[in-house]
Amino acid sequence: MEGNRAVVVGAGIGGLVTALDLASRGVEVTVLERAAEAGGKLRQVSVAGSRIDAGPTVFTMRWVFDQLFDDAGLSLAEHIDLRPAGILARHAWSAGERLDLYDDLAQSADAIGRFSGAAEARRFLDFSARARCIYEILEGPFIRSACASPQALVRSVGARRMPDLWKIAPFNTLWRALGGYFHDPRLRQLFGRYATYCGSSPFEAPATLMLIAHVEQAGVWLIEGGMHRLAQAIAAAASRLGAQFRYRAHVDEILIRQRGAAGVRLSDGEVFESDAVIVNADAAALSAGHFGNQVRRACKSTSRATRSLSAVTWAMMAETEGFPLLRHNVFFSGDYAAEFEDVFKRARLPASPTVYVCAQDRAGSEAATACGSERLLCLVNAPANGDSRSFDAEEIEQCQARTFDHLERCGLRLHRQAEATLTTTPQDFDRLFPASGGALYGPASHGWQASFNRPSARSRIAGLYLAGGSVHPGPGVPMAALSGRIAAASLMQDWDSNARSHQVAMHGGMSMR
Repeated sequence: MEGNRAVVVGAGIGGLVTALDLASRGVEVTVLERAAEAGGKLRQVSVAGSRIDAGPTVFTMRWVFDQLFDDAGLSLAEHIDLRPAGILARHAWSAGERLDLYDDLAQSADAIGRFSGAAEARRFLDFSARARCIYEILEGPFIRSACASPQALVRSVGARRMPDLWKIAPFNTLWRALGGYFHDPRLRQLFGRYATYCGSSPFEAPATLMLIAHVEQAGVWLIEGGMHRLAQAIAAAASRLGAQFRYRAHVDEILIRQRGAAGVRLSDGEVFESDAVIVNADAAALSAGHFGNQVRRACKSTSRATRSLSAVTWAMMAETEGFPLLRHNVFFSGDYAAEFEDVFKRARLPASPTVYVCAQDRAGSEAATACGSERLLCLVNAPANGDSRSFDAEEIEQCQARTFDHLERCGLRLHRQAEATLTTTPQDFDRLFPASGGALYGPASHGWQASFNRPSARSRIAGLYLAGGSVHPGPGVPMAALSGRIAAASLMQDWDSNARSHQVAMHGGMSMR
């Protein structure tokens, strides 16, 4: 497609992947990013002279990125250093209740047996088999596909495999389904947490999300230098193949001509003309008018009530003692139902939060004692109302006190200093990602139709495409990457179709029927 030009708005993971795919096919690509560097939510912050990952911290589905680089004639292994995490995560409910999950299913089952008994270990293996089944049913026809409607999924699966669709349990909630596998409420809570990977409540999300358990069991990887290195690596690979990057470039308007999207205008008036535009931003920014009135109709608007989780995070340098941290650690609240009631129903910070701690200087194997201060990201769930209300200093301080008191009850003591801590709230996330309200995953996956309500790669406007975690196939680093691949493939298919239509019209003197 030499000679064709595309503008990518946003250098989040979806936009970066789109740029790499298009550049590898000879498209003249310009990426415009309003921040000072690539990454989007895959960002790092500077705290007390150290760089700390302050966005997604778990790297799964490595095959997505291996295939991305392979298809571009490159090698992922030559761009980033990866090593598997032997222990996926360490979980705690109190100072005396801890459970590790491993990258080996048998090891996890043994650990669960010691924690909850042999019968629960057997039920865990049954659950894992079901999670794998659901993933295998959906990987080809939904996760990898541009399919974004129930009808398209049925067509893609085909009549012969129609009975398989009932196995994905779309009409059951994840929480209810887990009750059929686990008798220990702690395990139900642990595996229910996978709903939060797409910003949702396990009490409202479909049981289909069990597939996330299989995704983690298939491998969690640690990236040398942090998750932000992935964004840097994809940007470097795209640049190597000819993509141009402009940072601190704020797109004010997407330009529309007779045939559709025709470029963008920056806030300083500079214009970039193109044959297509790919928007890697929260899809709500289009309907909210952040890219001009002409593209408000590009995709269906979403209500605030459907937003996914936001968060309050603390990125810090701190000394720790007591709890043997690994890279990924989860400290569960005593009342899971109340936590999600607070966030989704009452739109307030949870009175009893579950706390995730990413210890970025720790390995994914048996814990080692850190010397001195270490890099930590602590996170609790929060409502995505950053554009409608601001939690005041007292509310944030109360949330902070509840968070770190809970960690102490679980045995983890943090010696923190205010000057070595950066707090980020839903209001801050809304400023970083306009029109999101601070939602970190686009719309929540509540109800069986939620996954089909996400916008698809092709917008309602010719030449305008969408990528990112708020569109199909969903949130999370690998899913956002797949959205970028789908957007690039959709664009290339449309250009190829238009070229063939033009040839038929020229050679035969007739338009396509």
